[in-house]
Amino acid sequence: MKRYVIIGNGVAAAGCIEGIRAVDADGSITVISAEQYPVYCRPLISYYLEQKTDLQRMHYRGESFYAEHHADVLYGRSAVEIHADAKEIVLDNGDVYPYDELCCCTGSAPFVPPMQGLDTVENKFSFMTIDDTLALEKAVTPESRVLIIGAGLIGLKCAEGLHGRVKNITVCDLAPRVLSSILDDKCAAMMQKHLEANGISFLLGTSAKEFQGNKAVMQNGAAVDFDVLVLAVGVRANTAIIKAAGGAVERGVLVDDACRTSLEAVYAAGDCTQYHDISSDTIKVMALMPNAYMQGHTAGVNMAGGTALFDNAIPMNSIGFFGLHCHTAGSQPEGCEMYEESDETHIKRLFVKDGRLTGFMLIGKTHRTGIYTALIRNQTPLSTVNFERLKIEPQLAAMGSAYRGKVLKGAV
Repeated sequence: MKRYVIIGNGVAAAGCIEGIRAVDADGSITVISAEQYPVYCRPLISYYLEQKTDLQRMHYRGESFYAEHHADVLYGRSAVEIHADAKEIVLDNGDVYPYDELCCCTGSAPFVPPMQGLDTVENKFSFMTIDDTLALEKAVTPESRVLIIGAGLIGLKCAEGLHGRVKNITVCDLAPRVLSSILDDKCAAMMQKHLEANGISFLLGTSAKEFQGNKAVMQNGAAVDFDVLVLAVGVRANTAIIKAAGGAVERGVLVDDACRTSLEAVYAAGDCTQYHDISSDTIKVMALMPNAYMQGHTAGVNMAGGTALFDNAIPMNSIGFFGLHCHTAGSQPEGCEMYEESDETHIKRLFVKDGRLTGFMLIGKTHRTGIYTALIRNQTPLSTVNFERLKIEPQLAAMGSAYRGKVLKGAV
């Protein structure tokens, strides 16, 4: 009977458990969980702040998930060492767990750049976990002035979650636009205008260089008084345990399409990994929940002796703020052509190169975007579909008979 160990208890770990059980019903599964909670949807922590959900409804799987999959979870424990030659891991309390197959699902951690005087700030928080959210909720009052450093996905969702619960919110970022990692200037300007209309203030192109208690001095000389500070500058993949064991690491743990690391019998999945983006033909970290699950499932199947590949990964994001939704996927390679339609309430940008859709940005009208995503992920030649029709409206009728037959197979 195989012994499977999974380090981490996020969405990638859930996928790994399900992948293992798809092949092996009998092997033992042990999950090492630094957090005290069953697997949950991290993007929902802002909705908890908005009081649109609760801890129970944040669960990614049902209450019986671990029992049904015969998986044991060690809550509140962290793995600190991997002894790859001996096939064992060491926990923070000194316990040693042997394994036959290991999957590292260690995720990512907040990145906090050096800022003078940060230690003088009493109420400072990250915004990645349930515990972060509970601590932040406890600290704010209706009179709180909140400063958020970082105008990316995490910072802006935190701003939305706190809206209506505090006096004011200011978001700063070194980038000249919001959501700079996924939106271009025009799309970012529309989203920023919408956020400002909902009471969020911005200082862009600058960030805090020094803190003096509850005052932030910006690089441009401006000063911001605040009561609560949220650090949402970015995240870094948790790679240390693999690197210390001798595994190949760059910005993330390097894995192949089977989610194998360079260490024997050691796999990795989720936000800690670096892997192939087919839309740009580059190797990068893509910290995305759907990819994390698919990687985890792929790793689990292969750990159990099956065969699976995750060889069509692309970056993709689906997010909304105050009712305005944004979907992006793929990339905008140099030399690509762009189709655009826009008005005051929506923008659609489609990027095409070498006869294939490589990426898109949609704000406002975001229905049926899965059709565009499928074109990118499957690298479908646009000559095989009615792309002129798809430009106007993503629809199954324009996808060609072979694709429709595959999607509709078995339909009555």
